[in-house]
Amino acid sequence: MNETGAREAADVRQVDVVVIGAGQAGLSAAHHLRRVGFVPDRDFVVLDHAPAPGGAWQFRWPSLTYGKVHGMHALPGMELTSADPARPSSEVIAEYFADYEETFDLRVRRPVDVRRVREGDGGRLLVETSAGDWSTRALINATGTWDRPFWPRYPGQETFRGRQLHTAQYPGPEEFAGQRVVVVGGGASGTQHLMEIAPYAAATTWVTRRPPVFRDGPFDENWGRTAVAMVEDRVREGLTPLSVVSVTGLPMNDAIRAARANGVLDRLPMFDRITPTGVAWDDGREVEADVILWATGFRAAIDHLAPLKLREPGGGIRMDGTRAALDPRVHLVGYGPSASTIGANRAGRAAVREIQRLLAQDTPVTV
Repeated sequence: MNETGAREAADVRQVDVVVIGAGQAGLSAAHHLRRVGFVPDRDFVVLDHAPAPGGAWQFRWPSLTYGKVHGMHALPGMELTSADPARPSSEVIAEYFADYEETFDLRVRRPVDVRRVREGDGGRLLVETSAGDWSTRALINATGTWDRPFWPRYPGQETFRGRQLHTAQYPGPEEFAGQRVVVVGGGASGTQHLMEIAPYAAATTWVTRRPPVFRDGPFDENWGRTAVAMVEDRVREGLTPLSVVSVTGLPMNDAIRAARANGVLDRLPMFDRITPTGVAWDDGREVEADVILWATGFRAAIDHLAPLKLREPGGGIRMDGTRAALDPRVHLVGYGPSASTIGANRAGRAAVREIQRLLAQDTPVTV
């Protein structure tokens, strides 16, 4: 090794485990690493690109109060108690995550952008970041989906003279006062946007690819586990994961019932094209609009893993539990079946158990 190479190698910090992301899944994994004896900054490191604790929750719109949150479950070892349901979820959950990081001394490093993960030396992975590089024996990827909003493409989209925005940019309902708004998407965000915007807007129109499914009864832990299990089949086959909410359906409550009764949640099938002044269907129907709000979900933020070539022909990463089937050093939590808060907690624990077995091996892993 020449002098430059030796100096670069000396600058690379070595740990047993790198955790990427400090949302629900990343904090769960870090907690379980700590619990089984791994020491932060010596044995493992948590890297988070957000400016503060709170994961994606810190970026949610102010009108999404804690009482409206769909299925938030406590992190392992510390309940979220006495939260005011009227406060913005971005504040409640960010404070909870911050307390959690401090209570368990997780020492999250932020803001750190992970640029790529590639093969390193001696069977280790090299994690290249904006704050230097880490060499690691195992990786827990918990980057979630917030950074990859999904924008569908429809004919004529570029001709629309109004405003188009995604849930990730949603500013709250007041900004749509007096406007004609088309909301696209049949998930929880789409219905919440509609119910908030309707009192302010001149008109709202709801379009979805499939008829929405509303479900009575509690979204409790048992139901959540069932939903998670139903998503697992896709990632086991290397297909792109579906959202858990696509399996669970939408919770029926008094607000939903009222919105259905007054016509706010009258759904139309997906339009066929976008015009300069709105949206249109092939049967001749047209709706004029000032705004198209795409509540069309997110995709897994895993581009930094591309050098490892983990994707299958189906577009996803084939999983064996939390482990990438093509590389046992790489675990994905908050991906596919663990994208829910219940699934994230369980996946964090499972990933740590598998990593303990991996690190107990005497020889480097070859892939």
